[in-house]
Amino acid sequence: MPGAVGLGIVLLAMAILVVNQAEAPIFGLAPGEFASVAALGAMALLVASLIVAEFRGRWVNGLRAMALWSMMLVGLVGFYSYRTELQQVAGRIAGELMPGETTVTPGGEVVVTRRMDGSFVVNGRVNDRDLRFVFDTGASTVVLTNDTAKAIGLAPSNLLFMTPVSTANGITMAAQVTIERLAVGSIDERRVRALVTKPGVLRENLLGMSFLERLASYEVRQNRLILRGRGA
Repeated sequence: MPGAVGLGIVLLAMAILVVNQAEAPIFGLAPGEFASVAALGAMALLVASLIVAEFRGRWVNGLRAMALWSMMLVGLVGFYSYRTELQQVAGRIAGELMPGETTVTPGGEVVVTRRMDGSFVVNGRVNDRDLRFVFDTGASTVVLTNDTAKAIGLAPSNLLFMTPVSTANGITMAAQVTIERLAVGSIDERRVRALVTKPGVLRENLLGMSFLERLASYEVRQNRLILRGRGA
């Protein structure tokens, strides 16, 4: 199909010319849109020509190959069109498979991926012990569960549960403590205010404002939590 090949080359050249030169609409389409249509048309003609040349006299195989190429082309176009949404889904899946995993960028930013339920789980270290926190800007301080307090050497029997805190089950009392060292990724803070809850009140540690307010900044961008220490 020499004619189809020639037409495909002409369409491809036209697409390149339109992208580089055209400013006014063409057949009601913006220059970029017209160039995309022309380029896709050129690709279709060239692929069809190759298939016909390869399978001349074997039309069944040729039609199957054409159908396969068509599906691949549609898949590529769809992937490109929804690339942003697909990146978000991939990020959510990664956050579920590796909850709390932190990544430190060359610029010193600590990045965490959102979980499928919409929350951010952050891996950290308290007094050289690995712990997991839920990112919570609604918590005025870092909050530790009673079991966590025991694990890092804070005996609950020696704590004074005199600070009222609001939970999903109502008001309860918590104990004020100071964490000697709290690190998240490359961010390392000393003597961080925290609260310890009574047994059974809380199931997860909360990364609250007594840690977050020490940062240079933090933000949620799409499906990523980005923390920046003051030394970053």
